[in-house]
Amino acid sequence: MPDFAHESLHHPGLVAGVDEAGRGPLAGPVVAAAVILRVEDCPQGLDDSKKLSATRRAALEVEIKDRALCWGLGVASVEEIDQLNILWATMLAMTRAVAALGRDCAHVLVDGNRCPDWEHASSAIVGGDAKSLSIAAASILAKEARDRMMVEAAVRHPHYGWASNKGYGSAQHLAALRTHGPTPLHRRSFAPVAQLVLL
Repeated sequence: MPDFAHESLHHPGLVAGVDEAGRGPLAGPVVAAAVILRVEDCPQGLDDSKKLSATRRAALEVEIKDRALCWGLGVASVEEIDQLNILWATMLAMTRAVAALGRDCAHVLVDGNRCPDWEHASSAIVGGDAKSLSIAAASILAKEARDRMMVEAAVRHPHYGWASNKGYGSAQHLAALRTHGPTPLHRRSFAPVAQLVLL
C-alpha cells in the first residue's frame, strides 16, 4: 500500500503528488490532478485508482477534496494532444494541475518516469500511484474527473460507448468509428483515428 515515505524525504515544506488519466484513449482530453495531503488527516484506503472499485473511488474523491490541504486539476484538450503529442500534452496538464493548487510547493512527486519542464523541484516515481499517498490521491481525482467528462460526452455522441469505455479503443468504440467516423473529441494523431480520417 502507498505511504508517506516519499513525501517525508522532502520535508520541511509542502509536497504535492501529481498523476494523470487518459493518456491511452482514442478520444477525450488528458486530465491531471495535483494534491497536497494533510499528514494528520489523510483519508484511509488511498491506492492506485485502477485498483479501486468505482464506488470506492467516488467516495474517496469526496474525502480527498474535503480533507486535503489543497488540490487542483489540469486539462489538455484534444487539440493540444494532436498539436503537441500525448506526452507533452500530459506534461502541460500536469503543469496546469500544480498551478491550480494556488500554493508554492517545496517538492512535487510525479507518477511516471519523467517530470514536466517546470520550475518546481520534483521527482518522477515509476508506479508512484501505488507507492505515494499523495500521488494515489491525485490518481483518484484525475480519473474521476476525466470519467465524468467522458460520460457527459457520451450523451452528445451516443454511438461510441464512452460511458463505459471512457474513450478507450473497445470493440464497440472501434466499430462505431468505422460506421460513424470520428467526432471532434477524437484524437486524430492516434493511429486508429488517423487511418479512418485518411479513408
